[in-house]
This record gives sequence, C-alpha cells and structure tokens, in this order.
Amino acid sequence: MFSLLSTVFFGTRTASTALLPSMARMLHGAFTGSGSVSLSNRHNHSSFNRFDRISLPFHSESSFGSYSTGRLSPSLCCSHSSWKLGGWISTRSPVIKRESSDVFEVKATFVSDSADESEAAAAESKSKVAETVVLGLLFGAWYLFNIYFNIYNKQVLEVFPNPITLTAVQLAVGTSIIFLTWALNLHKWPNISRAQLVAILPLAIMHTLGNFSTNMSLGKVSVSFTHTIKAMEPFFTVILSTMFLGEIPTLWVVTSLLPIVGGVVLASLTEVSFNWPGFWSAMASNLANQSRNVLSKKVMVQKEEPLDNITLFSIITIMSFFMFTPIALLVEGVKFTPTYLQSAGLNLKHVYIRSLLASICFHAYQQVAYMILQRVSPVTHSVGNCVKRVVVIVSSIFFFRTPISLINSIGTGIALAGVFLYSQVKRIKPKTT
Repeated sequence: MFSLLSTVFFGTRTASTALLPSMARMLHGAFTGSGSVSLSNRHNHSSFNRFDRISLPFHSESSFGSYSTGRLSPSLCCSHSSWKLGGWISTRSPVIKRESSDVFEVKATFVSDSADESEAAAAESKSKVAETVVLGLLFGAWYLFNIYFNIYNKQVLEVFPNPITLTAVQLAVGTSIIFLTWALNLHKWPNISRAQLVAILPLAIMHTLGNFSTNMSLGKVSVSFTHTIKAMEPFFTVILSTMFLGEIPTLWVVTSLLPIVGGVVLASLTEVSFNWPGFWSAMASNLANQSRNVLSKKVMVQKEEPLDNITLFSIITIMSFFMFTPIALLVEGVKFTPTYLQSAGLNLKHVYIRSLLASICFHAYQQVAYMILQRVSPVTHSVGNCVKRVVVIVSSIFFFRTPISLINSIGTGIALAGVFLYSQVKRIKPKTT
C-alpha cells in the first residue's frame, strides 16, 4: 500500500496500469466504506481512461476530474463537492439514482412589488368602506336626534309655553353631559386660555339667542313652518358675510337666493298656523345662528392653537348655560318645580321625561353635527343640513298631522330646492383677473 501511495503521489506516469484496479477499490472504499467498485466491462480494459458509472449509496453528488501533476488534490466545485483525481482517471460526473423517499426540493418563491401594492390597495379600500359606513351612521344619527328633538320639544311647549325656562333646562342638561364626558375621559379636558374665552364669548351669546328664538318659534307655529323659515339661513349668511367679512357674492349665489326667498314667502301666505311672533322668532334664529358662524370666522383667527369643533361646542354650551340661567330665573322665575307644574294641572311625568329627552336630543344632534363637520367639507355639510330640514319637515307633518295645502307644499319645496342650489353654486369659485 505504501508503495502504491508513493507511486501515486511521488511517482511518474510510467507506473504499471495493473495498479489502477487496486487504486480504484481503495478510493471507492474511502468514500463508501465498501471494499469493491463495480466497473463497466463494456470498454477496453487496456485503456482505463474513465469510469462509466459508479453507484453511490449516499445522496451527495461527487465527480472525478482531471489530474495533470501526478498527485491527489481535493477541490470544491462551484455547484457540488468533488474530488479530482488526475492523470490516469478522467471521468464525467456520475449519475446518482435517487430512490429513497427522503429526497426533497427547495424552491425559492419570488414575491413581486405588485403583490404588496395589491394588499395595500385592498387595505385602503376596506378603510374607505369603514369610513363611509361611519359617516352614514353619523348622518343618520344627526337626522334622528333632530327629528326627536323637534317632536319632544313641541309636545312640551304645547303644555308648558315657557321657552326661556325650557332653553335654560336644555343648556343645563347639555352642560351636565359635557362634564360627564370629561370626567369619564371620553373626551379630553380642554386647556383654555383667557384670550380664547374672550374670543368665544360672542359666539356663546349668538348660540344662546339662536336656541331661544328657535324654541320661541316652535311654541308659536308648527314645526314644519319653523323649519321652512329657517331655510332662509343662506340669505342671512350672504348678507352678514358681505357686511362684516367683505365677501362679495357671485352672481350664481345671488341667483340661488331668489327661490329660497320666494318659496318661504309662498309658504307663509298659505300657512295655517302662521302668526307674526312665530315668524319673526324664526327669522331671529336665522340671524343669530348665521351671526355666530360669521363671528367664528372673524374672531377665531388667533396665534394660539385652535380648538377642535367638539371642544369649541362644549365651551360654547357651558358659557351659554351660565349666561342664560340667571336671565331665565329673572324673567320667568322658578317654574319648572313639581309644585308649579302640579298647580298648573300638568302631568309631571309627561313634562319631565319629554323635557329630558328633548334636551338630550338637542345636545346630541348638535354635537354629531360638529363631528360630521370634522369629516366632510362645509359644502357637503350644508347639503346634509338641507336634507335634514326636509326630513324634519316631512316627519313633523306626518307625526302631528299638520294640515298643509298644495301651494304651501310647493312653496316649501321651492325654498328647499333653493337651499340645495345655493350649496352647489358655492363650489363655483369666482374667476380671478
């Protein structure tokens, strides 16, 4: 064996070819642990220039390469492990028979960027659907709370015609709800500066006058007629914006006001429950509410961080309560006590429960309106407000069985159509020269 190794590593190429079978057995035994190698006899034995096939019991691929220097050198091929034996033996890579069941293949899967983009698009689509559903629910709650506020409020005012006291009660309930939400951390406590309170004060005054005027009108005329008159809000918006903000309306905006005014006049001429106190109190409500909107644009421009809509509404409600309650006590006195109501022959349960429900709905529909305003544009909010007025008018007519003539219904329809037209032409921006 030593002579064989010496011949292989140190000898020349003149070694006897008889050593080749012994050498092949030794190498195959080193790899396989077997003492024999099965060689194909189909070739000429005088020229052992290559192995035809070698049956290997293991599953890793090996090959025998060329040897030119007369020595054995292990080397690593680029694709698989091999031992190169040069000189006397020149072979191609053996074909390995994989017959066992433990063979597996590893495949790489390429994930393109388009798959990530499609997943992101699907997630964005689901998010938009969820936002649309939430917005639809908010609009539904806005309309529903408004309907019930007008119904319960009208029922209370029919038996308890004290709009000042009822307005104070509604502000008191709203203030209690606000403090409760802050105490339960449903909404964060606001950080209000003195300068902000001074700026909000005019808004609170207009807010109080607007609510009081609405209650006054609801106590005097039908719900449908009050909201028909309140359809003239765009008219007051244009007048006040021109006077205090210097905003000159476009021709389209002025044109859209004509059907609003004409429809209200036509409905008023044929309204069964028409009276001047109810008419002028509804007009005063329009003036107060739109003054609040104009003042919010004029006053709330400041260096401090602006308040969100919910916080602004909460502060306005609290300030209105503390301002208006002393006035209510001074003008109408304490008329909401059980003793007074019983002496007036009223049903305590009827008055208290409906007053509470009206107050909750009053606060809820206004807060939901501000929540919607945070999610949509002012124009979309204006369209939603127009639809809300239609819903309230129709529902009140059916609930209270309000008699309405054909001309009255046509006038109301023209006024509401004008409000919708106004909300659309507001999108048209004037051309700059």
